[in-house]
Formats: sequence, structure tokens, C-alpha cells
Amino acid sequence: MPMFEVSSRRDGDVRFDVGGGGHVLDLDTAVKDGVLGGGGGVCVGVGEKFDLKKMIDELDLSDVPAVFICPISLEPMQDPVTLCTGQTYERSNILKWFSLDHFTCPTTMQELWDDSVTPNKTLYHLIYSWFSQRYLLMKKRSEDVQGRASELLETLKKVKGQARVQTLKELQQVVVAHASARKTVVDEGGVSLISSLLGPFTSHAVGSEAIGILVNLTLDSESKTNLMQPAKISLMVDMLNEGSLETKISCTRLIEMLMDEKDFRSEIVSSLSLLVGLLRLVKDKRHSNGTSAGLSLLKTVCTHKQLRNQVVSIGAVSQLVELLPSLNPDCLESALYILDALSTLPEGKSALKDCSKTIPNLVRLLMRISESCTQYALSILWAVCKLAPEECASLAVEAGLAAKLLLVIQSGCNPVLKQRSAELLKLCSLNYTATTFISKCKLTRTIQ
Repeated sequence: MPMFEVSSRRDGDVRFDVGGGGHVLDLDTAVKDGVLGGGGGVCVGVGEKFDLKKMIDELDLSDVPAVFICPISLEPMQDPVTLCTGQTYERSNILKWFSLDHFTCPTTMQELWDDSVTPNKTLYHLIYSWFSQRYLLMKKRSEDVQGRASELLETLKKVKGQARVQTLKELQQVVVAHASARKTVVDEGGVSLISSLLGPFTSHAVGSEAIGILVNLTLDSESKTNLMQPAKISLMVDMLNEGSLETKISCTRLIEMLMDEKDFRSEIVSSLSLLVGLLRLVKDKRHSNGTSAGLSLLKTVCTHKQLRNQVVSIGAVSQLVELLPSLNPDCLESALYILDALSTLPEGKSALKDCSKTIPNLVRLLMRISESCTQYALSILWAVCKLAPEECASLAVEAGLAAKLLLVIQSGCNPVLKQRSAELLKLCSLNYTATTFISKCKLTRTIQ
């Protein structure tokens, strides 16, 4: 692409100096030759008129030529005007600049000898032409994608076996890549059609592709209710345990979508097989996407009190505690939320107390990640120390809890957190003389 410079004249025209050699291009030549990235091959149809603001908003492009960008807002200009200095700005932005009693050019900071603004019609038409080309391309691609989605849905009604798997695979690729395809599938009854393929005799090949499509669609209440049938949930659980990583994540996300439905019944996901598969996904350290998706669903499961005992029964407490040091901040917050929810159960408290890494791992997290993480960690430590104060409180103090609690109390966190820290500090001090306990509260221990 040739190098060029753009200069604005007082008559509002824009000149393109190609390569610095004095060759001036007009608007048509600039667009035709692609000097500003114009595709050259798509033109605005005769009589077609688009709204420039709408095009800019809908396209949201990252490769807009710098000459189209207002130096004040750094957004594409819709009504470019030129100052006496030759600099061009969006009209509303430069008028606002003047209203603040600035009588200089924002770019050059030159004082203006004339505060009038001249519409830069040539630049406007160039901007309009550039965005129109891309808008037409987008519309054409969208129409092509919608047509392809419709064709695949029709094909899906007729084919079986490997042909069905291939059709679903193609449809999934289109749906994942294009919002217009997702809308077409929903509008043309594709959700019901694809859901009907899931059942007790569905192969994992078909189920994997079908769920990969459904998880990317907007499902209404009727569709979710249909997917909550035991046979369909059973298939999802099987694939969560035996499918590929991508399939496991899709199943996890779809089940979580179903749990958001107001008519959801917790017994639908109460199978130990589901929870075991979910915990296995969470523990797979090779794939952070799987860990994140698994923790998200497990967090949703733990919002249902009647399911928490089952989560504890599969050994989730100790396994999550072991996992804490390796998690990223977002996953860590979800894991702590789950452990906090499980600590409300007698069985959960006992499991936390019996895990040797509970106290050191949680103490280490205080004041390290976020206020929410500190809050969950404090709540869990309180539950454990309250259950066995003589044993656990001493372990917590030796792990540096007292010093961390003093930091929380002195920090700018919320009063409830400070109060809980003070209560826990008091509980921890019961096994020590005043002198000994004060020695345990040295802040240098925390810093180390």
C-alpha cells in the first residue's frame, strides 16, 4: 500500500499526497486504489443510503484509518470540520472545546486567528464511502451466513448417521462464529430440532455437536424445560465424564444455563456421577478453561443447600483445598465461595478440620487477592477454629494468622470483615498468655 499524507485546505477538500511525491489523489481514486484500505470491489448501491452513525456503531472496527479519527475523542468522525490551522475535528467535540473558553487548536496548540469551522465535505464522503463498503460486506456475509444456517437446519431434518454428525459440526462452526446464524437457528425452530436429537440412544458424536450448538444459543423457558428431561440430563452427565475437554466444558455450561431456570429442580443434578465428573474437570490442572467452567457450575450447585452434603460426600473439600495455591484469582474466588458454603454443614466443617492444608493455605490467602477472597477465607477459618478451638486456633496462630488478622483490622476493608477478624483474633488468643500471644503478632512474620 503506498504511503500517503493528508492535508486539509480551507475549502474543505482533502488531498492525498502519495509517497510524498506530490501526486494528489481525489476521492474516487483514493477509494478505488485502496489508499485508505478500501476493499475496492464493493460499492454503495445506487439509491442506497446508510446512516453513518449506525454503521460506525455496528461495525466497531479496529482498523479505521487515522485520518478518520477525531484527535479529541479518538472516535471516527461523523461531521468533520476544519479549523483555520488546517486541522480537522468532529464538529461537536471542537465546539465543546470552544465552549470551555479554549481558543487554540487542540492538536497544535496554536492560537486561532479565526474561530469559524468549515465543513470538510470531502473527508465526510470518504469516511462515508469507507464505512459503507464494509457495511455492505458485513450485510452480505450476514445474509450468506443466515442462508447457510437455514440450509443446514433443513439438511438436519433429513440425514442420519455420519452425515448428521457432519451437518451438526458445520452448523456449530457457523453458530459459534456468527450472531446472525444464532438468531436464524432460534427463529427457525432449530433449538427444538437439535434438542430432539438428545436422548437415551444418542451417540456421543451427535450429542457432543448438538450440545456444542445449544450452549451458544439463547434458550427460552420452554427449551430449558425440554432439556431438563432425565434422559437428556443423563446423556450430558455421561459426556461430562467421558467426552473430550471441549465437550465436557459445553455440558458444564449447558447444565449451568438450565440451573438458572426458575422451575429448576435440584434433584435433576443430584447424581453423584455428575458431581464426580465435575470435580474431575476442576482438578485437571492442564486446562484452565475446564477448571473455570467446572468451578462455576459447582458454585451454582452449592447455592442449593440440599446438594451440599453430596458435594462433601465425594471428597470435594480436601481436593479443593489442595487446589487453592494453583488457581488464578477468578477461580480462587469461586473455590473459596464453595468451601465457605460447605463450611456451613457439620460434615463440611469436619472435612475442613481434618485436611492438614486447610489452615496454612487459607491463612496465606488473607489480604493477598481481594476483599471477597479474604472474607471467604476468614469465614472458613472461623468455622474451623470454632469447631476445635484448642487444636485449630493454635495451628492457625503458628501459621501466622494473628499477624494477618491485625493487618485486616488496620486496613480499609468493610466493618463486618474487621469485626470478624477481631472475634477470630480473640478466639486464637485463648490458648496463650498475653506476652506469648503478642509475640505471635509480629507483622514481620506476615511480610515474610
